[in-house]
Amino acid sequence: MQLDVVTVGEAMILFAAQQTGPLHEVEGFARTTAGADLNVAIGLARLGLKVGYVSRLGDDSFGRHLCATLDREGVDRTHVSLDPENPTAFMLKSRSDDGSDPKIEYFRRGSAASRLGPADNPKAYCAASRHLHLTGIFVAVSPTTRELVFEMAADARTQGRTVSFDPNLRPSLWRSQAEMVECLNRLASHSDWILPGLDEGRLLTGRDSPPDIASFYLERGARGVVVKLGPAGAYFATRSEQGHAPGIAVERVVDTVGAGDGFAVGVVSALLEGEPLSAAAARGNAIGARVVQFPGDCDGLPTREQLGPVNA
Repeated sequence: MQLDVVTVGEAMILFAAQQTGPLHEVEGFARTTAGADLNVAIGLARLGLKVGYVSRLGDDSFGRHLCATLDREGVDRTHVSLDPENPTAFMLKSRSDDGSDPKIEYFRRGSAASRLGPADNPKAYCAASRHLHLTGIFVAVSPTTRELVFEMAADARTQGRTVSFDPNLRPSLWRSQAEMVECLNRLASHSDWILPGLDEGRLLTGRDSPPDIASFYLERGARGVVVKLGPAGAYFATRSEQGHAPGIAVERVVDTVGAGDGFAVGVVSALLEGEPLSAAAARGNAIGARVVQFPGDCDGLPTREQLGPVNA
């Protein structure tokens, strides 16, 4: 099977609060899906790319719901296995009507996906793809998932496939900040395109400005870096060009969760289509701005027709 992109991670069920207030007081939730890598896979598939997802789910109702979602979205799940002994992870998300970040609680310890390891690396499947997309989440889920991610990244580099990396920091999954910084910067060294948020970049590099953050990764072998600046847009740089892609104003922010994943969809899809980094950053801004206007992580991810033309 020829694929454009393979990504790997943990797909989860998301219970989104249907009213504002602390999670322990919420009485009504709506079920949907979550997972940064899953969001990117769905977003790329909606734009017409052929995407494969590598994961493991519990052989339970949550897992079957996620399988149905992958099928509906056109994401190949040849290497999404079902585990009869360990459960599918889930999470709770509060509702915010003022544009602030919602509160999230995760229930993923001992999940089926956390049992994945190097023995689950589908080498031939990945080798038939053009690109590997990674986040900084799955390397933190368990020691074996970390081994798997690094092996997949090393394979991609050896085979000449491109790799994109979104740090997507989850400090609560790490034993220490120092371990997180060391591991994620080491993973970045296997990557061609790196997509940190400004605060993430400051923490990971110890540098303050977007140009200095980008230089940190360019000096370590990256081909391109795009630093997400929230409503202000994005700073992009390669060894030969740099610039700023302005943000896109929205009338009302409904939910900020998933905006970074939408940004990654825009950047990765554009680069795989041969667009320059400036145009990729502009598409990332456009999709990120669209995502924050919808309540679910994937609700705002556009089809090709919905995306329309984007001016770099």
